[in-house]
Amino acid sequence: MRLISPTRLLLVLTALAAVLIAGCGGSGSGNPDSRLTEQQAKAPISGAPPQLASIRSQANQILDGGTDAFDSRMSQLHGYPVVVNKWASWCGPCQSEFSIFQNVATQRGKQVGFIGLDVNDAEPHARAFLDKRPLPFPSYTDPDEKLTAELKAPQKVAPVTVFVGRDGNIATVHAGAYTSQKQLDSDIDRYLK
Repeated sequence: MRLISPTRLLLVLTALAAVLIAGCGGSGSGNPDSRLTEQQAKAPISGAPPQLASIRSQANQILDGGTDAFDSRMSQLHGYPVVVNKWASWCGPCQSEFSIFQNVATQRGKQVGFIGLDVNDAEPHARAFLDKRPLPFPSYTDPDEKLTAELKAPQKVAPVTVFVGRDGNIATVHAGAYTSQKQLDSDIDRYLK
């Protein structure tokens, strides 16, 4: 019998508690603070390094390619901090935090890479979700949560945010929704110095 590490158990329990508290279900109307248009989300970042500018060139897209495509993107971003946000169209807390990710990614896109993971979702639902809440970064499909597992993030839970350092190593995993831009900015500053 294989025992789960105390750290992994704590992550799983934290994620489970976040889901139970937040009620990750339903298809509410989303966050009314989502005011970023698709044109604004896709606007080029002037003065950004090419690796980070390439993220914006694929803004609001849902990308396929599985682990190969995702690993290739993460290799391109080596040397830059990266924030990976796991979301799903059916997740109410994901809807709530999207405006926060819109704002922070727009403001910090010259220094920090942002990538989304769309999990356990049907593409028409995910596309409709992004049409209402355009992101200034692309999202990779993760229907079987292989990318989630690769990132050592809790499965069957959303939202989850993974912070990857400049060295390519995972700095921390945050289970549950962000409730303010200040909270997300603080975690970026804390874990991705």
